[in-house]
This record gives sequence, structure tokens and C-alpha cells, in this order.
Amino acid sequence: MWINDKSLRDLPYKIELNRYGKIEMSPASNKQVMLQAALKRLIESRLPDGDAIQKCSVQTAAGVKVPDVAWCSFRFIETQGDQTPFSAAPEICVEVVSPSNAKAEMEEETALYMASGAEEVWLVDIDGDITIFGAEGQRAQSRFAEFPACVELPYLRKH
Repeated sequence: MWINDKSLRDLPYKIELNRYGKIEMSPASNKQVMLQAALKRLIESRLPDGDAIQKCSVQTAAGVKVPDVAWCSFRFIETQGDQTPFSAAPEICVEVVSPSNAKAEMEEETALYMASGAEEVWLVDIDGDITIFGAEGQRAQSRFAEFPACVELPYLRKH
């Protein structure tokens, strides 16, 4: 299985499989990684009945996708365990969108996560602005808890 390929372990890229089983790699900036960590902490602070995880693999109709952050309820974890990839999407799937991501690409990923069982998909731009989607489309707020519209990284502010 590709996950055990030692040559892929230390790459500075997000690795996914497309619908044809081919590997796709996306570079990540340090700011993206810091945003991912901040989102994980934020979600964990407001949703104690589950676990926020980074880089879980999810089987979708278009291959294996890897949300940057996901929130899994304890019920989801009981059902899915530690299988790789998860056969269903966690309740919340979060993607930190880089400038190289096309709008159509992010719309497709949102649809794939939703079709795989996600209840919400969050798209977070590089400035930390959060856009939340549910089955009905864009939402003003998460149905799980109240979250800010923007994740700030105060330690990156210019003085």
C-alpha cells in the first residue's frame, strides 16, 4: 500500500490519490501548517465530544482525499476505528486553501467530502477567513458550535 512507501514519508507535500489511483502532491507553506494547527486547537476547544485530527485519509468517489483538519465525533471514531483510509468522511472536514488551489478544485473537494458523509466542509483561506458549507450550501455558522469567522495567528502579525 502506498502509505507504507518509505520514499514518500519525508516529502514536504500533501499526498492524495485521484480517481485513477495516481498520486497527487500539493506543496504546503509554513503559514498553512500553522493555520492547520490553530484550527485543530480551535475545534478541540469548542467540541469536546470528539477529536480534531490532521491529515486523515478519506475514501471518496474520486479517490483518497486528505483534509488538512477533521473533527471526528467519538461515535464516528467507534465506527471507523483506525482504518486507513476512512470509508466515510468525518463530520467536519477542513481545507486550508492555498493560492494555487482553483475554485473549481475546492468546490469538487467540498462535494466529495459531503457525498462521503461530512456534515460540514470548511474552506479557510491563507488569511484565516473561514467559509462553512453544509448540504444546503454555504452556512453563516457551524451547526456544531459557535466559531469565529477568522482564525488569527497573532504571532505572525507585523509589528
